Amino acid sequence: MSDTLVPEDETSMGSSNNGILDNRRNKIQMSESEKPANVTIKLKRGSWEIEITTQEGRVQSDVESVLAAMASREPVLAEPPSATSSERKGETSRSVITLMWKEGWFAAPRSLSEVHEEMSRRGYHYDRTAVSHTLVDLVREGSLFRDGSMRNYQYVQKYPFKGQQGTS
Repeated sequence: MSDTLVPEDETSMGSSNNGILDNRRNKIQMSESEKPANVTIKLKRGSWEIEITTQEGRVQSDVESVLAAMASREPVLAEPPSATSSERKGETSRSVITLMWKEGWFAAPRSLSEVHEEMSRRGYHYDRTAVSHTLVDLVREGSLFRDGSMRNYQYVQKYPFKGQQGTS
C-alpha cells in the first residue's frame, strides 16, 4: 500500500448538490431545508421606518446593531414649511378682502394697488385681476362703495362691519 492519495472520480461521489461534499468546488453546500430561515422585521422609531431581513439565529444581534446606529444618528426633524398662499386654509381672495373689511381696513378709501399690496403683505399673493373682480363683486353686493374713474377707482366701506359699530 502506498501513502499517495488518488483523487476519486467525480461520479463516485455523486454530482447532486443536496448537502454533501462537491469535489468540483471543494465546499459544502447546504440544501434549502438545512439553511436557516430568513426573518423580516419592520422597526419604527420616530420618523424612521426600517425593514431588516436576516437569518433566524441573528435576529437579536442585527436588531440591536440597527437600534444602536439609529440612536447615534437621530433624525433632525425639519420644521414644517410656512404655509404658502395656496395652502392657507383654502382662503379665497374674497375671504381675505372680507376679513380686511371686517377689520376696518376699508374705512379710508383704497386703490386696487393698495388692496393688492396689503394682501401680499399679509402673505396672500393673488393675481391683480382676481382681486379686482372680488372688489367689483363686493361693490355689487353693497359691502363696498367704489368712487373715481376707470383705472383710478377708490374702494371704501359703505358701512362698518356689524361687530365694529359702537367701537369707533
